[in-house]
Amino acid sequence: MYILTLKKGEEKRILAGHPWVYANEVLKIEGHDVQGSIAKVVGHDGRFIGYGFINHKSKIIVRILSRDETPIDYDFFYERIKNADDYRLSLGYDNNYRVVFGESDLLPGLIIDKYDAYLSVQFLALGMDVRKDMIVDILIDLFNPKGIYERSDVSVRKKEGLEEIKGVLYGEVPPLITIEENGIKLEVDIINGQKTGYFLDQKENRDNLKNYVKGKKVLDCFSNVGGFSLCASKYGASEITALDVSEDAIKTVKRNAELNGFTNINAVQADVFEQLRVYKKMREKFDVIVLDPPAFTKSKDTVKAGYHGYRDINMLALKQINKGGYLITCSCSQHLTMNLFLDMIKESVVAAGVNAQLVELRTQGKDHATLIGTDEALYLKVAVLHII
Repeated sequence: MYILTLKKGEEKRILAGHPWVYANEVLKIEGHDVQGSIAKVVGHDGRFIGYGFINHKSKIIVRILSRDETPIDYDFFYERIKNADDYRLSLGYDNNYRVVFGESDLLPGLIIDKYDAYLSVQFLALGMDVRKDMIVDILIDLFNPKGIYERSDVSVRKKEGLEEIKGVLYGEVPPLITIEENGIKLEVDIINGQKTGYFLDQKENRDNLKNYVKGKKVLDCFSNVGGFSLCASKYGASEITALDVSEDAIKTVKRNAELNGFTNINAVQADVFEQLRVYKKMREKFDVIVLDPPAFTKSKDTVKAGYHGYRDINMLALKQINKGGYLITCSCSQHLTMNLFLDMIKESVVAAGVNAQLVELRTQGKDHATLIGTDEALYLKVAVLHII
């Protein structure tokens, strides 16, 4: 087993709850084992801090799994996954939800999403990747799924010295899966869809539309497969326009509308920035606009450019909302902090020349709970603005 001794004072952040040990925080490494194995981390004074995965190829040299001196074996992972699922079940989640949210469930580098009888998984850390077969065995035992699909086709794996990969790990997985969310049927593509197949983190925020859309004209920007549009229709919106640049996404919106018998959703393939400018020229306004764009910044180096992108799209949207209407605006970038998000909203309101009240400030769903001490996991910000 590797034993890592931290430099003096470097244990403070880790003892406060953060599960990552950076290579530049380590004073010395003793012992030997294979990469991805369990390593022991101790403070400068030799005090035990925790056990975790080791990976010399990553700047995050250890990801803490346990702060107790207990065996890290099959039973350990079984109980962690079961406890994570039990928490979701206790909150009323049933068929479609995030079962495991990595570090926030004390299982660093592991994402497990449940879509009805199927599981979509990501192995984002070497320590989890080398235990893939064991994790799959546990999932079969706990969930008895029809199929398990791996969606480890994400660039973050390169930082762990791993290749991007996707494919069936167990059973059979059809091209499209029909799920039910908020009483609405949706087609989900866990093979080629966004993230692990669908944006499960917005479930509660989509359902929250019931407070704002009855009898209203709604514009759903960056609609993806139509989650917000479908909820708007369910909760009584008079008409909905769904905008997305992806032809496949728009086709899926139309199929999902038909699946639910909704006839008031107009799905349009368009660049959202350009289309909002078209609406301005046409003097067409809406009562409610939803902005759920992709992450405009995915690293600290691009925060400034991403900030400007968020500000501009929000300004354009604010100009097309009737007085008394609402803007529901989102950012899924972890690098755009909550403070920056609120600053961006303020600048957008000023630039649009409108008066707005902050009605609600929301985050991701409860199945994406954030471990205290890990700001990285609090990535989704959602604000509801009332235009007065």
